[in-house]
Amino acid sequence: MLWDRQPNPASSTSSLLYQFSRPCRMMLLVNPQSGQGQALTLYNNHIQRMLNEAGVPHTLVITERQNHARELVREADLSAWDAVVIMSGDGLLYEVVNGLLERPDWEEAIRTPLGILPGGSGNALAASIHHYSGASPVFSEELLLSCGFLLCKGLVSRMDLVSIHLSSSPRLFSFLSLAWGFVADVDIESEKYRHAGAARFTVGTLVRLASLRIYKGKLSYLPASKAHSTPLLSVPGPPDSLLVPLDQPLPSDWVVVQEEDFVLVLAMYQSHLAEDLMAAPEATLDDGVIHLFYVRAGISRSALLRLFLAMEKGAHVATNCQHLVHTKVKALRLEPHSPNGIITVDGEVVEYGPLQAEVHRGLGRFITG
Repeated sequence: MLWDRQPNPASSTSSLLYQFSRPCRMMLLVNPQSGQGQALTLYNNHIQRMLNEAGVPHTLVITERQNHARELVREADLSAWDAVVIMSGDGLLYEVVNGLLERPDWEEAIRTPLGILPGGSGNALAASIHHYSGASPVFSEELLLSCGFLLCKGLVSRMDLVSIHLSSSPRLFSFLSLAWGFVADVDIESEKYRHAGAARFTVGTLVRLASLRIYKGKLSYLPASKAHSTPLLSVPGPPDSLLVPLDQPLPSDWVVVQEEDFVLVLAMYQSHLAEDLMAAPEATLDDGVIHLFYVRAGISRSALLRLFLAMEKGAHVATNCQHLVHTKVKALRLEPHSPNGIITVDGEVVEYGPLQAEVHRGLGRFITG
């Protein structure tokens, strides 16, 4: 390896593992269509010079189609690279994570340090990484420069990943969020406002508030305090020790939510849902829990709007809204009863129907500065 890995003395008690030393070998994946189509321009204007001045040589790879990055990292000789960095929205990192875990050598591949530079309209993980650094909130190009600086520092930390089982699709992995209801609707239905950049989510929120939907379903979870570790579900890749097959009854230590009418269900494993939305202020990179939020039916439009305004500073939990519930879990199962709806994983649409998820603490590696 061209980067010498220097262990962090505190790594036994911290998510920080080691720091890279120069020189390095970095693959930088850029999606030229992300956000407002400005990712390549931002690279040329800011990131290229930043990396060169910091002595971080890199190879630029421009993605050409959906799942290009997934296919590339699934087949690549990863020994040629010390890190894989994406410059896009969160969707490109979703491809990379799943591509790595689809490899026969997934156990070694997922230890490849990953990095992110915000270049899309949804830059939630980049905002989370910036937040964990202790810096004050910044947006747009300032967030890009902050993440570029953290990337150049080369500190590598553990990062939680979440496995998700769908009813008829292969298991997938997530690094950020799982959403059903209001949040998923806004995320996907606001695509038509992509030209507005990050403001698309604000517009989408107002549109969806005007016609609030209620979703029927069953939500169950394993509280973080009750997690055990008995292998129950055997699958290729990282084993799921807390889950039974979707068509089997849940173990007795799971909690079944009594309400069946929801405005939204949101599972977060990092702090930010968007650049300006701190959905899970208590979350850290590898706390080993899923921060589960749900909003029960009956909330007024004005109260829901106040929740999202408070979320800009991570203050929504402190509003004591009687319709909002937040709990920390190790695993969950969601069974939608409404015939139509949208479910997203890391902002990407997945199969609509029953699903279950389990957190894998510290499975990934991420450059955090």
